[in-house]
Amino acid sequence: MARVPEPVAEVRRAVREVLGDAANVLSARSPEFAASPRANSPLIIACSGGADSLALAAAAVAVAPGEVHGVVVDHGLQDGSAAHSARVAGQLRGLGVTGAEVVAVEVGTAGGPEAAARAARYAALRAVSRTHGDAPVLLGHTLDDQAETVLLGLGRGSGARSLAGMAAWDPPWCRPLLGVRRATTRAACAALDLPVWDDPHNADPRYTRARLRHEVLPALEEALGGGVAPALARTAAQLADDDAALSALAGQRLDVLVDADGSLDAVALAAEPPAVRRRVLRSWLAAAGARELSDAHLRAVDNVVAQWRGQGVPPLPGELVVVRARGRLRVLEGPGDDPGVPARPAGPSPNR
Repeated sequence: MARVPEPVAEVRRAVREVLGDAANVLSARSPEFAASPRANSPLIIACSGGADSLALAAAAVAVAPGEVHGVVVDHGLQDGSAAHSARVAGQLRGLGVTGAEVVAVEVGTAGGPEAAARAARYAALRAVSRTHGDAPVLLGHTLDDQAETVLLGLGRGSGARSLAGMAAWDPPWCRPLLGVRRATTRAACAALDLPVWDDPHNADPRYTRARLRHEVLPALEEALGGGVAPALARTAAQLADDDAALSALAGQRLDVLVDADGSLDAVALAAEPPAVRRRVLRSWLAAAGARELSDAHLRAVDNVVAQWRGQGVPPLPGELVVVRARGRLRVLEGPGDDPGVPARPAGPSPNR
């Protein structure tokens, strides 16, 4: 038997390891998982035709125990995108996937072109996952992508949760290649004689991530003597562990501090460390329907807990209002333009 080239073997090892970890996590969370239809659902590979996703697809076909289904998302942002997407779907079939489909999406404008394309792509992939019993969706993000994500978070002043980067397993998303370098996926494709498509947007300086990739990271590598991308990925992994521990503690406190009517005990919460307190607040606000909370929003609510002087809280996105009365916080839907319409509780009351 011919020896498997090392880049191909490395990608296969990464896929095998993460798929095993994901199955173990799901089984631990639900003993019934192994007997459920979901356990036998196919793997879905999101493939653009680039080296990362092609190498991932080839590895998944080689090591996955069940069916592998390929999905090519056509964003319609470049001339000839439909023909390109059809070619990539053909490549996937040539690799041996059970099925391959092209999903055309309409990209909006919210958040800028990068964010809008990402939102459209993830929505399409999530819809495909649901049609296959909430099947895992494998994404080709590499160690280099993780390093770029951490740098983006640093540049934006994000907290530990953002600096923890992308998770290897965040249902339905599965990222087996977060420990694999981009150069390795390209070498794997070369070893397998797979033609690789280089998306011109990835080199376009109009896009933030492209500037990070081609300008910022090379400058940091030169200034610091190399090893920057692996160091950033290690930082993400360490922060992910810390965030998981703090989030678990916050979840335990949330169960205790929220009443049946959805109100939160602000007096007891004030005694918690800030890192736990703010995680409790973020989870509580999300359960009440608050979306797109900024750090400023969260800190304003936190001040009503930790530095209570009778002050109010500026309205949150979605016309939600946080009020404090008799030592408890409540989220209300704002009265809108009519001052005669009273605010009312927001979101469903949790069963706690």
